[in-house]
Amino acid sequence: MEQTKKYRKYERLYQQIRELIQKSSNNPGSNISTIIAVLHHKIDYFFWTGFYFLIDGKLQVGPYQGSLACINLAKNTGVCWAAINQKETLIVPDVSAFPGHIACDSRSASEIVVPLHDEQNQLCGVMDVDSRELNSFDETDAFWLEKISKLVYHPNS
Repeated sequence: MEQTKKYRKYERLYQQIRELIQKSSNNPGSNISTIIAVLHHKIDYFFWTGFYFLIDGKLQVGPYQGSLACINLAKNTGVCWAAINQKETLIVPDVSAFPGHIACDSRSASEIVVPLHDEQNQLCGVMDVDSRELNSFDETDAFWLEKISKLVYHPNS
């Protein structure tokens, strides 16, 4: 997708998600479900869209759309744990080249993982998006997914 078109699409989706959440939701669970549904169905290269949460030292799947997910991700393995440990968004153009990649679905080819922070700004999980195509994600995706993920716990941001 051409960069200007992609940017504008994310801008529209951000506004749509923000308005839905501000108008109707009063809890992070509803916010997460709304974010996932909108993104998964409006961005054609999103194959798997969801969240993983840190719970008792484990990284466990939360709400998602797409094929069946791994429930627990092996500690300190894969892209999601790397994003947690590095405390930054990771863009992986080719998951087969990522050391320790966890293949919950072998059809995934590229991935982006965005750290998620709660109301106290504590790292509590990640937003994870997979694509069937190589090189699907770039800095535009990172910018907007970081902004959108903030709506989970800070809907007025």
